[in-house]
Amino acid sequence: MSADSPHLGILGGGQLAQMLALAALPLGVRVTVLEPDAQAPARLCATHLHAPYTDAAGLDALAACDAVTLEFENVPVEALTALEGRVPVRPGRGLLERSKHRAREKEALRAAGAQTAPFMVIETGTDLDGALERVGGQGILKTSELGYDGKGQARVSDTAGLRVAWDELGRVPCVLEGLVQFRREVSLAVARGPDGALAFGPLTQNVHRDGILRTSLFLEGDPHEAQAREIAGRVAQAWALEGLMTLEFFQLPGGELLVNEVAPRVHNSGHLTQDGGGVSQFEAQVRAVLGLPLADWRPLHPCAMVNIIGIEGPDGQNLGPDWAGIDALPGTRLHLYHKAWRAGRKLGHVNLVAADEATLRERLAILEEFIP
Repeated sequence: MSADSPHLGILGGGQLAQMLALAALPLGVRVTVLEPDAQAPARLCATHLHAPYTDAAGLDALAACDAVTLEFENVPVEALTALEGRVPVRPGRGLLERSKHRAREKEALRAAGAQTAPFMVIETGTDLDGALERVGGQGILKTSELGYDGKGQARVSDTAGLRVAWDELGRVPCVLEGLVQFRREVSLAVARGPDGALAFGPLTQNVHRDGILRTSLFLEGDPHEAQAREIAGRVAQAWALEGLMTLEFFQLPGGELLVNEVAPRVHNSGHLTQDGGGVSQFEAQVRAVLGLPLADWRPLHPCAMVNIIGIEGPDGQNLGPDWAGIDALPGTRLHLYHKAWRAGRKLGHVNLVAADEATLRERLAILEEFIP
């Protein structure tokens, strides 16, 4: 750590980098982001290096920081390779290579003792033969890299449909995941400092719509939180995590948790920690990356988050939220990302906090009516 104020570099300058920077500023931490988009949301609160992720001058500037972290996993591995040995990168190249490739990720999860849905790796046309039967007869074909928010995947229920789906996905390496009959989807984040100290976020319950997270909910006393923490801690230690990562789980009817995906960063489902009364996930990642003292971060009150997504009406118009209704509803706090409207794009979110579960659920039902 330098003698003056700590300096954090971030690969990526979207809304997650923006919120990381906003959490860093009260800690006395300066932030620089490397991001090729001229309209990057983080430019409003951090030094913006407007260049490709592999730009030599931009990487030199990040190498002068005290530590570098990731905003999202679709950063070229070459960028991390160029920074190795020059500045701590947390999480590092090995973890990024693992988490951005679904097949490697699932294999590494199982090696760490975590359970996943059944899966088959699809790399050639011959891999399609009998694959669906081996994962249970129905599945989801996902590209091994780059897919997110429901993109790069297709649901399949017969071999003919599997072949069509693989053609439509460009015949790139994929993972065929067996469909899991789950009770709910939940997630939990874990942070690990350079000294090996672990800290955990809350277990949140998540609801998706069209492959994109719609709502997350935190309630105190979830009986499956201890199991999620145990799994997350085991994976963090096995993968030698430095920084923060989020695990998404399927909870089976019997209570067992299967890991669905891992994100090497803060996650949409953890946004509710911004306003729940405790430390936010963003401050937790900043602390873990810079080696600052860590503690569990969890809301002090029942809270929820609803995403604001660009929704297109029947005539192509933007179906925006009822802003007045949101503002008038007690316990709400709006977070907009300063991004141009586009159908299917995450434009912001609303956090909702209440004194008790009954009030939270009542107001959440109203809030969801205000947001298309």
